[in-house]
Amino acid sequence: MRVLIVEDDEVLSDGLTVGLRLQGFSPEAVATCADAGHALGADRFEAMVLDLMLPDGSGLDLLRDLRDRGSDLPVLMLTARDGLGDRVAGLDAGADDYLGKPFELPELSARLRALLRRAQGRAVSDMAWNGLRVDPARMTGQLEGREIAFSRREFGVLAALMERPGAILGKQALEERLYGWQEDVGSNTVEVHIHHLRAKLGSAFIQTVRGAGYRLAPEAT
Repeated sequence: MRVLIVEDDEVLSDGLTVGLRLQGFSPEAVATCADAGHALGADRFEAMVLDLMLPDGSGLDLLRDLRDRGSDLPVLMLTARDGLGDRVAGLDAGADDYLGKPFELPELSARLRALLRRAQGRAVSDMAWNGLRVDPARMTGQLEGREIAFSRREFGVLAALMERPGAILGKQALEERLYGWQEDVGSNTVEVHIHHLRAKLGSAFIQTVRGAGYRLAPEAT
């Protein structure tokens, strides 16, 4: 899950970036409304964590502009201004959730997973396909009575495919899901993760569509 963090406190921004990455997210951080606008225009994100008070304006103005342009990007407001009036203003401006500072990272992660779940029309966090049931909070799966642990990036590839079963995802789309702006990506990195997933789930679980990318094998009938 690619998440844009808009936070001008460098220590908090760095902590969020590291913490969310360990929780299985792919976060990118910017510090201003202007940089957030550029990032949203140039890249695709699945959620945004948005501070209210930013050096060049209000997070509420950024949020209103986003909604005025028709974007339904899930947005979690994260701010020290968490009085009733502030929360009401944020939600009325288009925020999907509102969390006050200080906060606990596990709660923030759970709220982001809930936003993604609602955006995808799912009632529960767990995803299932062809006998495999995965738990995004733990980055584990259950298949044929055995528990399978996935690395962060293995789970990122698997989750991307399970969120869109039947769709073909190209190598570039998967790389964008897994890696940040500052990270180097090896030429065969996605292939390595696919190889590891097949070793854990069975060689037929993920199909290669030559020249196009990867998809989950159709569900058995």
